[in-house]
Amino acid sequence: MATLEEIKLEVAAEVEAVKPLFKQMNGVRSEFTELDYENHINNIAQVKFDNQQNAWLVARVESYGSVQDQLDMMYWDSVNGTTVWADHIAKVKSDNPKPA
Repeated sequence: MATLEEIKLEVAAEVEAVKPLFKQMNGVRSEFTELDYENHINNIAQVKFDNQQNAWLVARVESYGSVQDQLDMMYWDSVNGTTVWADHIAKVKSDNPKPA
């Protein structure tokens, strides 16, 4: 996984490649100041870093399925004496491990 500083360097290079960037304030269009560029880079880098750090969690939530589907699995497991729900949860966790 990339560190926040590594991501900032990548974002800075991406921003540099698309300069100039502009902002609109009170109907006046002007190029970003150095502080605007710095804030823009820091904000984008933080979002990318947070997404990277939480990717496992997002993947798990998407893979678990709805609560209704899980309850249905549990019901049929109790009726049929199966372990479909527990197997499903174990697979989701194994496919999307929590970082140490």
